[in-house]
Amino acid sequence: MKCCLMPGVAFVPALLVAWSSAAFIVPYVVAVLAGHVDPFVPYISDTGTKPPESGIFCFMINISSILGVATMCIRSLVIEKQNESSRFISSTFNILSLCVGLLGCVGMAIVASFQELSVTSVHDVGALVAFGSGVVYITLQSVISYKSCPQWNTYLMCHIRMAISLVSCIAVIPSILY
Repeated sequence: MKCCLMPGVAFVPALLVAWSSAAFIVPYVVAVLAGHVDPFVPYISDTGTKPPESGIFCFMINISSILGVATMCIRSLVIEKQNESSRFISSTFNILSLCVGLLGCVGMAIVASFQELSVTSVHDVGALVAFGSGVVYITLQSVISYKSCPQWNTYLMCHIRMAISLVSCIAVIPSILY
């Protein structure tokens, strides 16, 4: 476990953000240049339905899923290690949060692997799992952050995480309805 908590693993979440951003931007650019989507705010999945952008989208989102798993496992290990000294959260809650997050990563992989126009129902279930689990994971991490204050987090960071959680909760509602 110590090797996973070595200095330097902070690049993993940063890589996740950079790679995931590219995973949405690159297929979008390819789809627009190929004339497959309207350049004005298409659905994310629409930018990955036709070759060649579908292959790029699938590859990049699957890598994002793997980086998400790595990030969540590192976060879980950090919480576990911090919890050894100050007992701010139950281990079960930490494991529950990790499992919900991992479920979201599986949903992302499903979305990437089953294009919207090919297998719509599987794609939609994957999207629901990814977005729903993602919102629950973010909310659980916000709770963990508040529980770990002030020793391991600042209240400002907790408020920022909770604000992101609330925006995510609000944003997922139209995603499910429409």
